[in-house]
Amino acid sequence: MTVSRVVELEGHIIDSGMMQACFGIIMDMGGSFDVEEFDIGRSKTETTYARLTVHADTEEDLRAIVHELHQNGANPADPRDATLDPAPEDKVVPPGFYSTTNHPTEIRVDGEWVTVENIEMDCAVVVERGEDTRARTKVLNAIEAGDLVVTGEAGIRVRPPERPREEGGAFGFMQGGVSSERPSESTISRVAEAMAETKAEGGQILAVAGPALIHSGAREAFARLVREGYIDMLSAGNGFAVHDIERDLYGTSLGMDTESLDHPRKGHKHHIYAISEVIRAGGIEAAVEDGLVESGVMYECVRNETPYVLAGSIRDDGPLPDTITDAVEAQEAIREQAHRADMVVMLSTLLHSVAVGNCLPSSTRVVCVDIDPATVTQLLDRGSAQAVGMVTDIGTFVPILAEQLLE
Repeated sequence: MTVSRVVELEGHIIDSGMMQACFGIIMDMGGSFDVEEFDIGRSKTETTYARLTVHADTEEDLRAIVHELHQNGANPADPRDATLDPAPEDKVVPPGFYSTTNHPTEIRVDGEWVTVENIEMDCAVVVERGEDTRARTKVLNAIEAGDLVVTGEAGIRVRPPERPREEGGAFGFMQGGVSSERPSESTISRVAEAMAETKAEGGQILAVAGPALIHSGAREAFARLVREGYIDMLSAGNGFAVHDIERDLYGTSLGMDTESLDHPRKGHKHHIYAISEVIRAGGIEAAVEDGLVESGVMYECVRNETPYVLAGSIRDDGPLPDTITDAVEAQEAIREQAHRADMVVMLSTLLHSVAVGNCLPSSTRVVCVDIDPATVTQLLDRGSAQAVGMVTDIGTFVPILAEQLLE
C-alpha cells in the first residue's frame, strides 16, 4: 500500500525547467506521480499550473520526496500552519528544523502567510508572534533559547525565480548559466546596461573582488568605477587591499610591476612593507588622510565613503588593521552587505564569491567573472543558480566595463 500527497506548481514552470526537475526528483527517489491537472500558459505572459499526486511506498519516502520538491518550488495543495518549536538553548535548534533555500519563502502562521525576511540558504527560520507577526532567517550560532523555530515541511511556501518567455530590458540576459562562447564585448555591454539600470532605479551594487584584479592591471579602471559611484560596496580580502596599496606605494603588485611585468629588486618584500606602512599610519583611512596612499581602489573607497569589508583568512600576512580576523564577525559584515545589495559583481575570487553567494537571496542579480571556469561553476553548483557566469580575463573585462559605463 502506498501513501500520497498532492502538490502544486505554478508560474513559468516549463521555461524555467521547474516542472522537468520535479518530475525527475520523484522518479529518481523511487516515487511515482499522476498529473491531475495541467493548464498550460498559451502566451508569453501567461503562467502554467500543474497539480500532481505524488506516491511513495512509505511515509518516510514520501516526506523525503516532498522535501526535495518543496526546495524546487512545488508546494503542498493543502497548506497547514507551520510547526513552531522552541529552541532548547542558545545555538541549538530543535530536531527536524527547516533549513532554508535562498529562494523567496513564506511561512503560514495562524492561517496567514508571512514573508521570511533576509532570506538566504542554510539558515533556520524564526517566527516572532505578536500584533505584527514576523519571520526571519537566523544562522545557527545566532539562535537563542526560546526562539520559535520552524520545523518540518508544513506551512512553508517556496518561490524559485522563474524564467519568463519574454527577455526584455537590461536584465533579460541574466537567466543563469556559464559560457566562454558568448561575444565578450556584447556581454560586457549587457552587464554595463544592467549596472546602469540598477543605479537608475536607486539600487546598490556590491563588488566582490580578488587580488587578480590588481595583478591583471584592472586596478585603475575599477577605481574609476568606485569614484564615479557605480560601486556602492566592496567585499574583499586582506590580499586585495594590500596589493592595491602596494601598487600605490611601490608601483608593484605582489612584487611585479603591472605595467612592465618586471620584478624589481626586493620587489617580493613590497607587500609586507606596504602592510607595515599602513599599520604605522593607523589603518587605511588614516593612510589616505595622511597622504601616504594617494591612488587606487581603497583610496577611492575612503574618499567617496564607499563601505568595504576585508575578511581575513589563515594565510594573511600582517594583516592590515582594517581586516576582520574573526570569522564569525566577518561573516556577519558580509551578510549585512549582501542583504543590502540589488546587484552583485564577482570578480576573480572563488572563496569570497561563494561566501557572498551563500548570503544572497536568489532574487539578487549576480554576475560572476573569472578566467577559471571552476570558480563560476562552483558558485552555481553551491546554490547561486541565478548567477550569470562569464569565463574571461578580468584584466580585459573591467577596463571594457568601465569604458562602456563611463565613456
